[in-house]
Amino acid sequence: MSSEKSQPQQDQAPAKQANCLFCSIHNKEIKANFVYEDEDAFAIRDINPQAPTHILVIPRRHVDNVKKLEDKNLIGSLFYAAARVAEQENLDGGFRLVVNTGDDGGQTVNHLHIHVLGGRSLVWPPG
Repeated sequence: MSSEKSQPQQDQAPAKQANCLFCSIHNKEIKANFVYEDEDAFAIRDINPQAPTHILVIPRRHVDNVKKLEDKNLIGSLFYAAARVAEQENLDGGFRLVVNTGDDGGQTVNHLHIHVLGGRSLVWPPG
């Protein structure tokens, strides 16, 4: 667990979106092993990894996707968290950050999240 872990502020509303997997994980309705937490985000391992390291960085606040993001500071917080996760996972040789948006973009959970992929050489184009 990151040494930068801090609890969400008391006035910060929990993620609340009906039938949202990531909101349910955030609210501890579904058990998950958090590998990183800070006041804005948490990170969990992907259950269908596409690389040896595949971690999802998820905002605590529900935002459907990057197109719906209105808080420009939140994206910075998410990238900061992704960088901390990569450092924590020793992805010193490099890593990839992916944000899928919409059906055609491959988004399967309608809650903004960043995939941190690494642990092997990643090819381009990805698919």
